Amino acid sequence: MESLKRSIEQLAKVFFEETVDIRRHLHRNPELSFEEFETCDFVKRQLDRIGISYETMAGTGVVGLIKGDKDSDRVIALRADMDALPITEVEGRSYGSQRTGVMHACGHDVHTSSLLGVAKILQELRPFFGGTIKLIFQPGEEKLPGGASLMIKEGVLKKPDPEVILGQHVMPFIEVGKVGFRSGQYMASTDELYMTVKGKGGHGAHPHQNIDPIAISAQIITALQQVVSRYADPRIPTVVSWGKIIGDGATNIIPDKVYLEGTFRTYDEKWRVEAHQRMVQIATGIADAMGAICEFEVRKGYPFLTNDPALTNQSRSFAEEYLGKENVVELELWPAGEDFAYYSQEIPACFYRLGTGNSAKGINSAVHTSTFDIDEDALELSIGLMAYIAIRQLES
Repeated sequence: MESLKRSIEQLAKVFFEETVDIRRHLHRNPELSFEEFETCDFVKRQLDRIGISYETMAGTGVVGLIKGDKDSDRVIALRADMDALPITEVEGRSYGSQRTGVMHACGHDVHTSSLLGVAKILQELRPFFGGTIKLIFQPGEEKLPGGASLMIKEGVLKKPDPEVILGQHVMPFIEVGKVGFRSGQYMASTDELYMTVKGKGGHGAHPHQNIDPIAISAQIITALQQVVSRYADPRIPTVVSWGKIIGDGATNIIPDKVYLEGTFRTYDEKWRVEAHQRMVQIATGIADAMGAICEFEVRKGYPFLTNDPALTNQSRSFAEEYLGKENVVELELWPAGEDFAYYSQEIPACFYRLGTGNSAKGINSAVHTSTFDIDEDALELSIGLMAYIAIRQLES
């Protein structure tokens, strides 16, 4: 174990600078969900250089295989997502996005470059382990239906069939040098809400002559919070939030309709279905009572993400071996969504967090913001730790 740790630490140092260069290349050249054509080609070229066989899947996905030299039929999978977000990055970074309006604001450039670094380490260490490691470079995590669901449909968890799957994600609120784990439920299911309230527009000075969709929408928004505060079991975290409201009137014009977009998140599938029904009933009922029409669409998104307790506890212990117990922290429930959840519904999964923040350097912006960045020292830890956990898992 100690010998393996030292070997991986040394290789992580060897491949660190190259991993940084790859991360910066990907950061300069981000591509939106299911449009990762150049990223796909880049990953394939890197795997060719390393000498790893691969196949493409789900359009722009790439799946590589590393087989250890020792005799073993065990198989595990490692996953990285590749897509970027429709965000314009702040100016002034030498490695900043060269594509206006597109940015790796969620760290998927880190995930992809890290998995390539892990691949290099594992390829070097093939004489020292047995079994097969499946490398999943996945498209479209940020957009429904989620690249994970498409890759699963196309057989990414077959031929060979991995027993378990591991994934990591940047976390700016954990300091560089540390990682976080949580056993059991971790991330929420995520559904998209689309609502149109149709009334009757007119002059703002004569509201009695109109059916005001803005006032009705306000009542619906307020009432829907009772799905959280009065219908949800307090033991099941639940969120209803609205991020877009368009009522195209003016100071003295009541519009004919209001358009809204929002999100619903929770951790229980039975309650999820019930909540969908209640939201539609509440919204359409209020609109009907006020003389308006409400069209309410729920687009079902990713399921909740659950970390297999046995796999996660084992992976946590491996991380403590590699980093020291003081550098492994406990994660709280995280209500964001992640399509890695699809894998966790199929086979035992562990999704852990890589600390990328550095308060002293002012690197602490949240993901999905124009100022997001990482302390790149995290990349050395990232590639070494995942390689270590993978081999230890195959040995266990």
